Amino acid sequence: MSENGKSSQMQIIFEDRWICVVNKPWGMVVNNAKTNKGLTVQDWFLQKDLGLEVGDGEKDTEFALKGGVVHRLDKDTSGILVLVKTLKAYNGLKSQFLERKVSKTYLALVHGEMKPAEGVISLPIERHPKVWGKFAVGTDLSLTAITEWKTMGKYTWQNEVYTLLELKPHTGRTHQLRVHMKHLEHPIVADPIYGGKAAKKDLELCPRLFLHAGKLEFSHPDSGERLEFEAKLPEELELVLQKLVH
Repeated sequence: MSENGKSSQMQIIFEDRWICVVNKPWGMVVNNAKTNKGLTVQDWFLQKDLGLEVGDGEKDTEFALKGGVVHRLDKDTSGILVLVKTLKAYNGLKSQFLERKVSKTYLALVHGEMKPAEGVISLPIERHPKVWGKFAVGTDLSLTAITEWKTMGKYTWQNEVYTLLELKPHTGRTHQLRVHMKHLEHPIVADPIYGGKAAKKDLELCPRLFLHAGKLEFSHPDSGERLEFEAKLPEELELVLQKLVH
């Protein structure tokens, strides 16, 4: 899809002078980087007339470099993302993420039947020792990541079993959900990095990584009011569920 196509799919869910909550389409990178040549969420936010400013007349290098981005979603993950417009909002939301006061809920379709149906995995996630850009379960306890899962449905397709999961990360490690599901031997459907040989066949069922950030809950950085936002599964993932036999 073209850059303009991705940009046009960006949906603003909520906006005020402090924050902008969006529903990010899959295939769109969040942060600017030398390795990325396409339109990013950061680009989109800076280009839009959304009132992005440095709060209270202060200058902050980190805030300026982030361009409104306070947390990320993987390129191939869709769903809710909160962007910030002021230094106060940036510092406030950053603290909430660091102190684990933000609640994030994802939907994922994984291979196999999850047993038990509910549970928690708590294991460190480190950079892969051999493959750049990839992560794996490691041994450094300072990098421990915690993921809670809950079964939402069991399905079959072409004699294979799949489970729809609600995933709640209690930490924010890169590729956390994808690495943890891979480690549990239930990789997320159509994962190009962690899906192994099955990922290519998965494309017959699902055109993209089946991972969607469906809910985000946090306190407003100015008023302190607790806010919760939801984004339904995008059409391409809904169509996948329609193909499956419950």
